[in-house]
Amino acid sequence: MKYRQLGSTGMKVSEIGFGAWQLGNARDWGNMSDKAAVRLVHEALDQGCNFFDTAPNYGGGMSESILGEALHGKRIDVVINTKFGHQPDQTVNFDPKNIRSSVEDSLRRLNTDYLDSILLHNPPFECLTGNTEHFMELEALKREGKIRAFGASIDSAKEMEALLDFTSSEVIEVMFNIFHQEPRKAFEKAADRNVGLIVKVPLDSGWLSGKYDDRSVFTDIRSRWDGEQLKKRAELLPVVKEALEPGETMVQLSLRYILHYQEVSTVIPGTKNLEQLTENLSATAASISADKVKKLEMMWEKELQTNPLGW
Repeated sequence: MKYRQLGSTGMKVSEIGFGAWQLGNARDWGNMSDKAAVRLVHEALDQGCNFFDTAPNYGGGMSESILGEALHGKRIDVVINTKFGHQPDQTVNFDPKNIRSSVEDSLRRLNTDYLDSILLHNPPFECLTGNTEHFMELEALKREGKIRAFGASIDSAKEMEALLDFTSSEVIEVMFNIFHQEPRKAFEKAADRNVGLIVKVPLDSGWLSGKYDDRSVFTDIRSRWDGEQLKKRAELLPVVKEALEPGETMVQLSLRYILHYQEVSTVIPGTKNLEQLTENLSATAASISADKVKKLEMMWEKELQTNPLGW
């Protein structure tokens, strides 16, 4: 495993992190026993992964609780990122007065006395412009030692630029993958401000694993995709596959594409089993050529820049 700096936070994180949305989350991602989830976290640690991303609403709080159990006695060796805004009961509440209690609840579930970073979880745009009390409250929690860094989890370059221009965010989590490249317009500004970038949804919710086509039927979170969304993804998949090296998987290619951008600190693919985990973590063993990155950028600019896919 290779490691990168998380912006100016002083923390080093594994290039491939652990997206923990699946842990304890049968509603969105199918069944996984708590025992199997703990084993998966332990295996990730054994393979050098030290960055774990979760949120209070993942599995109704179970994702945080499972991580708290799995990381017991290993806290000093890991970096934990969680969020604020989406509650365990699946309600959404961004009232800044609730940040402190949300942090306390996350600390309890994670069985720790500090969070390495906490992010506003896809908040309303006004929360990113410095005109609300959210970041004052986060600054206070940082002074108290309850959190080490803060920022927001968002989806676009516009949101990134607002955070960079109007807040003291040290970390930004952003959706970015071969099919969703718009945020890279703000990568250079993030690097100039020494803000760490966490990349979420790196495999386009599994589509970039190469296992699906326009006849695939989803009963989980991916059932949000309509026929036109599936058709467009299927049309573009062969273009992506042209960039594969012999023996390289689609997952490895997709993660290596993201890690090509040195502004990125870590990428957090989701993991449902040991096979997926091993494939995800293996992506750090090689890199993608600049020529292939350019071709994938050109594909997005031609096919998706003005007609983006829904996530």
